Amino acid sequence: MKKTFRSTTSAVKITLACMTMAVLLAACSPNARYQGKGETTLQGEWKQDSVRLQQKLITYSLYNFKFNCDSFFVSINTVSKVNYGADTCMNKGHWTEYARGLYVMSHDTLRIRGFFTYPNQKIKYQADCFRVGVIDERFKVKQLSDSLYQFRNLTSTEPFTMHLTKKITCVPKPL
Repeated sequence: MKKTFRSTTSAVKITLACMTMAVLLAACSPNARYQGKGETTLQGEWKQDSVRLQQKLITYSLYNFKFNCDSFFVSINTVSKVNYGADTCMNKGHWTEYARGLYVMSHDTLRIRGFFTYPNQKIKYQADCFRVGVIDERFKVKQLSDSLYQFRNLTSTEPFTMHLTKKITCVPKPL
């Protein structure tokens, strides 16, 4: 009798342990990974209208940023009086490059890191006329008002002003 009782008790304990584990495992599920919220004050579309002394410069670029949660999309419109290559690419001294990726704001420094893309935001894997691969740029940022920021690319000495053209509210999406 004792052997039967002990084996029944052991079987009940094992069954209860398995049922408890099954309930706990069914109740737990990993949280879906969501994109980060980014910098609240930067959320939106920002435009650079001009560069200081742009009429006297040989080459200059104008930025248009879109910050949504922790992501960015940028179009870089470049104007040049110098012929850098085939005119089919440079369009008589005017061309636009695009990039997308993630950004991080640390104190007064904005870092954008991502990939050059086509206008439809698909990543460029093959060099055609313009840059391909990774974009990794840093800017010193100074807030002048709610809708006006001063940026300075750390590879340049000239600051430029960006103004908010459209406010965006971050709604994080699953990754």
